[in-house]
Amino acid sequence: MLSIFDQGPFAPCPAPFNLARHVLGAAPRTPDKIALAVLKPTGAQRWSYARIEAAVRGTATGLLQQELKPGDRLLMRLGNTVDFPIAYLGAITAGIVPIPTSSQLTAPEVFAIIAHLAPQAVLRAEDVACPPTDLPCFDTDTFRGWHDLPPADYALGDPDRLAYIVMTSGTSGTPRAVGHAHRAIWARQMMMEGWYGLTPEDRLLHAGAFNWTFTLGTGLMDPWTRGATALIPAAGTDPAQLGLLMKRNDATLLAAAPGVYRQLLKAPLAPMPRLRHGLAAGEKLSPAILEAWRAATGTEIYEAFGMSECSTFISGAPAHPVGAAHLGRPQQGRRIAILGEDGQPVPCGTPGEIAIDRSDPGLMLGYVGAPEATQARFRGGWFLTGDHGQMDEDDRVTYLGRGDDMMNAGGYRVSPAEVEAALADLPGVTELAVTDIAVKADVRVVAAFYTAPEALDEEALMAEAATRLARYKCPRAFIRVEALPRNANGKVIRRALRDHTPV
Repeated sequence: MLSIFDQGPFAPCPAPFNLARHVLGAAPRTPDKIALAVLKPTGAQRWSYARIEAAVRGTATGLLQQELKPGDRLLMRLGNTVDFPIAYLGAITAGIVPIPTSSQLTAPEVFAIIAHLAPQAVLRAEDVACPPTDLPCFDTDTFRGWHDLPPADYALGDPDRLAYIVMTSGTSGTPRAVGHAHRAIWARQMMMEGWYGLTPEDRLLHAGAFNWTFTLGTGLMDPWTRGATALIPAAGTDPAQLGLLMKRNDATLLAAAPGVYRQLLKAPLAPMPRLRHGLAAGEKLSPAILEAWRAATGTEIYEAFGMSECSTFISGAPAHPVGAAHLGRPQQGRRIAILGEDGQPVPCGTPGEIAIDRSDPGLMLGYVGAPEATQARFRGGWFLTGDHGQMDEDDRVTYLGRGDDMMNAGGYRVSPAEVEAALADLPGVTELAVTDIAVKADVRVVAAFYTAPEALDEEALMAEAATRLARYKCPRAFIRVEALPRNANGKVIRRALRDHTPV
């Protein structure tokens, strides 16, 4: 039996189509229902479906009044507030292509994005880094004022046209711009039963920031697509308060990276009788965290595996549990295989590379402006994920790790080559290599190993790194070594650094 899951394609996306209209389809049916509650220990800011849709469509009008047109690109430099999803969906409503970016990016990193993607305008919060630019920049007061403008019509068109662009780390060290079509939101319905078990009655609390793509998809757009209520903690919320917020706001589902569950379990949790289960993604969920969560809450955590290029496509679910030893099963409607070096599916139980059928409706259109990088990820009819696993005869997939040196920093995939390139000329450093290391059970951090005539001031190195890289990419340790381990061809063996002894 071969390692391939194929039980028929998902229903085709209707045409004409608009991603934002699909997400807000519940607004005309349930205008007064709470779509979003931004949670604070002292209360909550609530947005009804009617209010959210009005703000989104008013934003679309505001963008069009600035002479932006369908197909133009809009760079988003916004903080952890509700401005983020409103601006994102407002742009898509108008047919404008948003480029959501992490507020942690530094000005040099944003400069590279502008140079590569050539946006026509920028939405910018005053406290978010952005380099000087001649592009039109709209501040917070301006784009919040658009909420009350008359609603724009949804720009309908081919579901395969470009809808939005997200940034991801490239294995070569160059961040990649992942272009997604409007149909990507249609494909996320495969996650509703294949991972969430999501219903219109659910109240889903996502523990991430508004401006994280995991929150944008799982925490906001998917609950709104289903007609459910999204609960998002306000910026600066202490993770220790999440349990109390869940109880007070009757959360039925919790979505978070495994590290958040670890933080929650550090203190006793208040009873949460309405909580049905948790959802985890971003990094591998450890059996220890799962067992501790079960003991503390009496509920399960269902894990999902995905990537910027295709969101999640393998997962456990209430209707299809798989246990802690497995990553999950391919979601119904997906065509997933484990491929050998010859590009063909391997027998069940045999390790290989996890691959997605290139016709999957949730798969990216390609890396924008990088056709060679796009083509390198395809082999025959498959998209190669770079992750390795094996599939058993019950279609359960076990994760075996990356086939390259990509690191995982708190749910973000980070390329060591990108970090190394940014830090290559640090004063006093002769050579430098980066990898992630374990600092305790289930916790890994980015570390930089360097050679130098003498040990350097670690705090000074960290401060300089912070001017060049987003916080989640910055090394948490700088370790001096006598020499970097290399293979016979002179290539640095990053995996060997994980067990290297500092000097």
